[in-house]
Amino acid sequence: MRIRKKPWAAKYIQDHADYIVTNPQNWTGRWQERFTKTQSLDVEIGAGKGQFIIQMAKQHPEINYIGVELQESVIATALRRFMTDPLPNLQFVLTDGADLDEFFHPNEIEKIFLNFSDPWPKKRHAKRRLTSPRFLKTYQTVLAHDGQIEFKTDNRGLFEYSLVTMNNFPMHFDEVSLDLHESPENETNIETEYEEKFSPNGPIYKLVVYFNS
Repeated sequence: MRIRKKPWAAKYIQDHADYIVTNPQNWTGRWQERFTKTQSLDVEIGAGKGQFIIQMAKQHPEINYIGVELQESVIATALRRFMTDPLPNLQFVLTDGADLDEFFHPNEIEKIFLNFSDPWPKKRHAKRRLTSPRFLKTYQTVLAHDGQIEFKTDNRGLFEYSLVTMNNFPMHFDEVSLDLHESPENETNIETEYEEKFSPNGPIYKLVVYFNS
């Protein structure tokens, strides 16, 4: 999907540097300094326009959150939404989620959220999928020993691919949902913007997994 460039985005990000990081390597080992309290840390890769991560931070003030997003115009939109009611336990990072192990220490993150990631449907692009083995290896490095990955998608192909890669890694499955919105777990589900728009078109698949020790 082509992202429309927002001329105001770069300056808006620059003007709100207390809440967004554009040089994550400079914060390696110091992320808790960005928050008012030292608490467990959860990260969303591909935060989009911020609806999910902002609601998570509101509902769980006892957890610190970081929303990672690659697209400048998209994360600027999330930041502007956030600035209407800033929260002390949420920060944004403008960077590529593929590089998590370059700016997070081993075992630093308690949970990683992967919400409606690009499915990269062509076989030759499989290594770009956020649940490919190379990404799983990175997550294993930065996650705590009991840390989790929570994954949601509406793409059946990506869901099936993820089941295979996670099982082969190997990982332990805490939750496997073939239709999240029709399951009891949906009572606590926080929707992304994409999820709100496209869930009427078909089922939402969900996995909650952790690495075998």
